Amino acid sequence: MKAAIYQGKKDIQMGELPTPHAGRNDVVIQNLYAGICGSDVAVYNEGTETGRKIQSGGEFGHEMVSRVVEVGANVTDFKVGDRVYPYPLLARGDPKYAGDLGGFSEYILVPNAKLNQQLYLVPDAISDRVAAMIEPFTVGTCAARHGHPHKGENAIVYGAGTIGLAAATALKFFGMKEVLVIDQSDFRLGIAQKLGFKTFNNQNGHVKENAIQQLGSSRGLHGECPNAAVYIDAVGRNEILQDFLDFGTIDSRFVTVGINNHQVSLDFLELIYSSKSLGGSGGYRPQDVHTVLQIMSQQNEQLDQIITKEVDWAHLEQGIQAATDVNHHLKVLVNYHVN
Repeated sequence: MKAAIYQGKKDIQMGELPTPHAGRNDVVIQNLYAGICGSDVAVYNEGTETGRKIQSGGEFGHEMVSRVVEVGANVTDFKVGDRVYPYPLLARGDPKYAGDLGGFSEYILVPNAKLNQQLYLVPDAISDRVAAMIEPFTVGTCAARHGHPHKGENAIVYGAGTIGLAAATALKFFGMKEVLVIDQSDFRLGIAQKLGFKTFNNQNGHVKENAIQQLGSSRGLHGECPNAAVYIDAVGRNEILQDFLDFGTIDSRFVTVGINNHQVSLDFLELIYSSKSLGGSGGYRPQDVHTVLQIMSQQNEQLDQIITKEVDWAHLEQGIQAATDVNHHLKVLVNYHVN
């Protein structure tokens, strides 16, 4: 089978590995589309010292939609031809493979496959292209859920990449009134606008003043501030946390999902007297998969706008380079051209 092996910074070996076959309790899946994640882009451009869980010397890629092609004799939950989403933490039988699942390989062996554990069935209402984004949407949805959103509240999301837009989509799905998406790519902000979000390029001014203008004002510990109860950092910058500390409302919540390796300094009295909450969100949970399948079933055509390029398997590196260009691309997919 075709297989892409990550060897290190700007070094991917495109070759072949033995095609797996199912044991009595196993399933073999064939990838239809694979998404290029920001973590794939980061390790390609910068190496493994980025906080991303991708290792050198093995298969990689962890965003995909697949088709069952072989079923073990004892497996009753699946049949050949089923479209499935492989749950990265469990699909290979060991959570350490979550970032190295094999989305950039042609086939994957799923041991001891069970419905809604290792594999989830993909509803017919979701296209193959959109289904390839289930994994990043579960990450964004998990972050949104960690913000404890309430109906009628507003939110600010930093980052108009796939995970940021997924978080914004989930916040609206959970009943939040308005979501303001902050980014420095007008191209990506244009897509966010098409999805129905308010937007602002923070190269053009101060977030606080613009957010007050777009979301209205509320009160914080130090006076007027934007009327936003939830702040989500899908970028990974200390400056974003500082925005929240400077002008988050009383009882507001901050969730970081963007990878950030830098240390921060906190004034806990500030947090105490403003009753603010800080938290992180890593990965996803089974409930997030079910939520995303609901969202995508309802918004398939709209969410397809996030996808800006497809490449075939042989041009994976070209796809990663395209995904690096935030001013011209958003989600880039590998299309296996399976009929």
